[in-house]
Amino acid sequence: MKKYIFFGLFLLLAIASPIFAQTKVSGIVVDKSKQPIPFANVVFKNSSTGTVTNEDGRFYMESPNTYKTLLITSVGFSEKEITLNKSVNYNFTVELSEQESLKEVVIYTGKTSKKNNPALDILRKIWEKKRKNGLYLFGQYQMEKYEKVEFDLNSIDSAFMKKKIFKGMEFIFNQVDTSKITGKTYLPIFINEALIDIYGDNKLKKVKEITKANKTSGFEGNQQIISFIKDLYSDYNIYSNYLTLFDKSFTSPLSTTGIDVYNYVLRDSAYIDKKWCYNIVFYPRRKNELTFKGDFWVNDTTFAIKKINMAVTKSANINWVKDVYVEQEFDVLNDSVFLLTKDYLMSDFALNKKEKSKGVYGKRTTFYRNHEFNKEKPVDFYKEEVNFRDDEVYNKTEDFWNENRFEKLSKDELGVYKMLDTLQTVKKFKQLYDVVQILASGYINYDVYDIGPIFSTFGYNEVEGFRVQLGGRTYFGPNDPWRVQAFTAYGFDDKRFKYGFAGKWMIEKKNRIIISGGNRRDIEQLGASLTTTNDILARNFGSSAFFTTGSNGKLTNIGLTNAYIAMEPIKNLTFQTGVTYKTLESASPVFSLDYYTTLPTAENPAGVVKSNTTQSEFNIQAMYTPNRRTVAFGVERSIANSPYTTVFANYSQGYKGIINSDFNYKKIEIYYKQPIIIGPLGRTNLILELGKTFGTIPLGLLSIIPGNQTFFTIENTFSNLNYYEFITDQYAMMQWNHDFNGRLFARVPFMRKLNWREFVGVKAAYGTVSDANRAINASGLVYVAPENVYWEYNAGIGNIFKVFRLDFAWRGSYLDTPSTNRFTVKGSFGFYF
Repeated sequence: MKKYIFFGLFLLLAIASPIFAQTKVSGIVVDKSKQPIPFANVVFKNSSTGTVTNEDGRFYMESPNTYKTLLITSVGFSEKEITLNKSVNYNFTVELSEQESLKEVVIYTGKTSKKNNPALDILRKIWEKKRKNGLYLFGQYQMEKYEKVEFDLNSIDSAFMKKKIFKGMEFIFNQVDTSKITGKTYLPIFINEALIDIYGDNKLKKVKEITKANKTSGFEGNQQIISFIKDLYSDYNIYSNYLTLFDKSFTSPLSTTGIDVYNYVLRDSAYIDKKWCYNIVFYPRRKNELTFKGDFWVNDTTFAIKKINMAVTKSANINWVKDVYVEQEFDVLNDSVFLLTKDYLMSDFALNKKEKSKGVYGKRTTFYRNHEFNKEKPVDFYKEEVNFRDDEVYNKTEDFWNENRFEKLSKDELGVYKMLDTLQTVKKFKQLYDVVQILASGYINYDVYDIGPIFSTFGYNEVEGFRVQLGGRTYFGPNDPWRVQAFTAYGFDDKRFKYGFAGKWMIEKKNRIIISGGNRRDIEQLGASLTTTNDILARNFGSSAFFTTGSNGKLTNIGLTNAYIAMEPIKNLTFQTGVTYKTLESASPVFSLDYYTTLPTAENPAGVVKSNTTQSEFNIQAMYTPNRRTVAFGVERSIANSPYTTVFANYSQGYKGIINSDFNYKKIEIYYKQPIIIGPLGRTNLILELGKTFGTIPLGLLSIIPGNQTFFTIENTFSNLNYYEFITDQYAMMQWNHDFNGRLFARVPFMRKLNWREFVGVKAAYGTVSDANRAINASGLVYVAPENVYWEYNAGIGNIFKVFRLDFAWRGSYLDTPSTNRFTVKGSFGFYF
């Protein structure tokens, strides 16, 4: 959620700089009935500069060179030349006539033949050679990389400049630029530059990047913005079958499956940098799929790409993004090696895809140079630093940047830095920035202290009734080596105060050795999750949901005190060990945690019953999250990317008699989550949880199969289960969910424009509970374990109004259990591309 809120800031700010091209042209291509012609080819005659019209038939092109003729062609239509009388020619309407006769390989619908198509013959040669091109030719490689990222407010007009929100900041509109891709005016609002050394080993399949310098426009907290950008614009290989952009898999025009989703047309051939190349145009066969339109130039001998330009089709099922444009250029190292030297990616973020809608451009320009090959590095060289930050990277002088930039900044680009720095001193801007920071972090900052989290201020449950909470934390910056956090809460029905406080201190930075501890007295819904944590300040949905299905009075008064030490010896591999002391007691007269300390006998049929549990526990756990990226270097970090694999294991041992502890036991818990991207078929999530407790323990310490009595979809819970419906001391839970990303609905004509997305899933749980644990139960709750496997299945529709999802879940077993649901409907909100 945090990363999307940064767009709120971008939509409130501004600046700019003009660069004038020699030839600019825009317009629309139509047929004789004035209907737009999508994916028509538009080029400056006798040049390699061209584009493809979008689905509305519109185009925009510019070039630093002067051209006098525009050539427009489209499958099924006669080509047409347009004379350009001026250097700037906007709003052309070009009408094409249908051809009277067509070659055999051309189909009138605009789809190209899969047989006897020379473009496909060339495409097959590209497939054969793609593993023998560029960096793949060498065992090792290294190079320098310069990356410039910029965010711009676009579609600036006079009415927009006069809005009250910009009062006091009018100076930001002194310079306005025009996009060479869309022809729209824009205002830069954020710039970041980075110089990076890249080392790769194709044999080891390892890559390491070392940042030498990094510079931003001066926004505080820019680490979060930069990290968000890196996640948003992840690296991709144009030769791959699928390109991941915005967490989605787009079919590459060079994919081996491209024939099924693209039309290909051999348009031209020419010398480019003394290499004879073919020009192939591609565009999608169907709407709403994750595809591109554009063209590429490919060498006639190596079948390596020399240049490619492509844009995501407007009908693609992707939210908040109106346009995406990709441009890559390759240089020839020698007769056979083509190396990527420039990579340009531009996205137009907007609330809708209407032509005149305002939005934010996100642009990343990357250059590569000084390639070297077959210089082997030791294996340890590629080991990732766990927590390394070199402050000198962020403090390079202007002289350093002037000397080391791959391309000089224009006078106007240099003015952007100056203007953004000036903007930081404007009171109105600071106020706007503070609002966005509050929404993004959930905290209100007062100097070195934060109030919050504000989203936990109000809650409700059957025991506390309406609940009010106030909390805060120390905050000197994102790289704080220590942090203290606390809260207090009050329930208006139980008329009791609750509280919690915790502290963390990173005593060694390199391996992130952290000591922590805290204490909490609160009300909690036990059994809301299987794999538990001892986070002092954590609180689940079951404890605070305003609206629930059925009674949610099975709540527990919990006292929790812990002390831990954690370390990360290897990147994303964390170990933690510590001790926990907790007390558990029912918080509701309709719920009991009673257990027998002395079992009933003939002489004492009532036995001896105790209503509260006191337990001391030792824990050791390990968590491995490969490919996870984090933000900041302090005692607390934010996650920068999603999804990633997670493996978690926890061992706990209870000790009877230590600080009046009641039970001896040993508990093992294992959690595994694996996201899998299946190309055009979407994304799968597999989750497996296993656990077993050795020893005799009461209800408060048993493992509860997690139910969900809220109206919202919650991962790792069962939608048709109530709390405490299944009790276990050993369990196995499996969960499979798949998101088709709208691929099925896109094939249904009347549903295409809705851009809905389909989900399916299955969840199952197996568990048992021992006779000894049943015997000490005095709670009145009948222990039922899912020995016959409880399972349920679900189907859902997502992307409703872009932010809402509905899930429909059915029970697959235990259908005759009284007071439970066979079918339920859950919802969730979220911002997803």
